[in-house]
Amino acid sequence: MDDNKQQPQGSSPRWVGGIEPPKELLSATGTQILEMECRQQPERLRELLTQYATDPAIQAELKEFRRLAAKPGPVLWIGMGASYCSSISGSVLLQSSGRLSFYVDAGEWLHYAMPTWPDAALSILLTTSGESAELVALFEAGKDKSLGLICGNPASTCWNLAEHKLPILAGPEYGNATKTYTNATAAAIIAASEILGRPWQRDADRAAEIFSAHLDPIFAMRGDLESFCRGAANIEVIGRGAGYGGAFMSALCIREMSGHRAAPHTGAGFKHGPNLDVDATHVAIIFALGHTADLGIKLAQECNRRGGKVVLVSSQEQPATENLFPVRIDAVPEPWEGITSLLVPQALTLAMVERTGSRLKPRFQYGVMEQ
Repeated sequence: MDDNKQQPQGSSPRWVGGIEPPKELLSATGTQILEMECRQQPERLRELLTQYATDPAIQAELKEFRRLAAKPGPVLWIGMGASYCSSISGSVLLQSSGRLSFYVDAGEWLHYAMPTWPDAALSILLTTSGESAELVALFEAGKDKSLGLICGNPASTCWNLAEHKLPILAGPEYGNATKTYTNATAAAIIAASEILGRPWQRDADRAAEIFSAHLDPIFAMRGDLESFCRGAANIEVIGRGAGYGGAFMSALCIREMSGHRAAPHTGAGFKHGPNLDVDATHVAIIFALGHTADLGIKLAQECNRRGGKVVLVSSQEQPATENLFPVRIDAVPEPWEGITSLLVPQALTLAMVERTGSRLKPRFQYGVMEQ
């Protein structure tokens, strides 16, 4: 999808999030926007949790999601880019609780899987802009399907097409997906919890508290993180379960903002492939979180034995070495590590663009969105 083309002359501005930006933001750099939007995440996350717990309209929509998902068949989570990453936590929660569920790429689903779509109980489409061509096409093709929407733009085409919809409530976002990823992931976890009939407020509050408490300390170490990773030929970001969503989003953040090559992997996918070429030019960011944390620590040790460097994100204390940069983050209930895991790569990305400049310019309007 290309959403950066110029709008037709004479058309009305399609402001990001449906809101005209403050004039003082129009001259901000990509680096300034990244830091600002990263630091807005805890407040925006708490606002979402409050609204989802108290707003009658949102609670009614959550009940509809649960009703629709009660039919036979899997629950699908469909998105692209950061929205695809956000869908992983919701799907993993359903899977680990015994409910058949899959996260799928919107473009692949649109062009290859449509004949199977009637087998799904509920399809939850995620899109920050609400204007992505593939998501719009899926809404138009799925008028006879049970569809839900998680969206950040109430002025968008998808929002207007959807009957059942949940807001992301992150506000407009002008750089790389930060607060929209965080809030969309939280919305997906809450929706999955409601489908399971499981209370979510206490776990969510705990995750929000940990996320807020760790942001400043981790961002304060960003210079050391950048120095540790500097000179790497490429950066691999590795997570399991909901942490894979964080790994995928982290790699997107690093690549889009800095231009440095970064790639996401599941723990098993890395071990049975890219692990074979680890050497002194290699940096891995490994999320050793959740009930598979020990496997992440084991993989970090193996990368070190091969001569590679590792940034190890874990809730356990780990001794630093020349090739191991440990970062401790307090444990959160699964699958909320899909959110907390992102802090370290965000801090690293900010330090990288502070040193070399941001590759991604702020975007205040949606361009033409096409496949």
